[in-house]
Amino acid sequence: MRIAGAKKHGEPAGTGATAGTGATAGTGATAGTAGPPPPPEAGARGSARRRRRWITLGLVAALLVGVTAYATYVLVSEHNASVGTGLRPSGIPGNISTSTANLMQLSPVPRVPAPGFRLTDQHGHTLTLASLRGKVVVLEFMDPHCTDICPIVSQEFVDAYHELGARSSKVVFAAINVNQYHATVHDMAAYSTAHQLNTIPSWHFFTGPVPALLTAWRGYNIQVEAPSLNADIIHTSVLYFIDAQGAERFIASPMVDHTAGGTAYLPLAQISDWASGIARLAGDLARSAH
Repeated sequence: MRIAGAKKHGEPAGTGATAGTGATAGTGATAGTAGPPPPPEAGARGSARRRRRWITLGLVAALLVGVTAYATYVLVSEHNASVGTGLRPSGIPGNISTSTANLMQLSPVPRVPAPGFRLTDQHGHTLTLASLRGKVVVLEFMDPHCTDICPIVSQEFVDAYHELGARSSKVVFAAINVNQYHATVHDMAAYSTAHQLNTIPSWHFFTGPVPALLTAWRGYNIQVEAPSLNADIIHTSVLYFIDAQGAERFIASPMVDHTAGGTAYLPLAQISDWASGIARLAGDLARSAH
């Protein structure tokens, strides 16, 4: 198209002079006194220069179009991403901000009875889930030898308990052991003390015979990989919110970051947001129970 555009702006001088009558029609009688035509090679050089100029302009235009298209793509992508992060999951109580709900990957679940269990806590007390009826249960699955995500969630539990204030008496914080190699009551008690979970009056770290643990894991869709005594325990980390009638209401997905050296951590601001989200959701469920 650029080459056709060059022709539209006039033919080279050499070809115009050879047109004969065409030249005289445009200039009248004075055409004969215009002097000798330029050498053919001069006309060819001029034509080549114009052709190169139009090609260069075409390439520059194409480059500008490409840059503009890419910039538009980036801006649209960033806009869509920012809009996406602002989307609010449906069914989340109004006292939970959208950013906190997204941080926790909080989701409502069908209101079905939470799978029952009969296990022993860190005090040696054997309890069932049904025995906790009448209180909201915030349930996690933890490894008493974990140095990764479990201590982070433990801190969030402690902070959430304190944030609940007067409603803390209506909420139970609990975990079920996922380490079959460290499944004694002493293991549960030592972890609870080390991470200050024993400062929560309603804290229960449950354990029991391996068959009972396996049943609980299956009931709550918890995957556990524990190949040997000295291997790291890899397990699903999920938070269940169970209402006072014993029905599942919400789930959340705990998170953790790692330093370059592999040490687990979470920024204090996010730990605070998590604790606030746990406290507000548990408090909302406790309030709606009455």
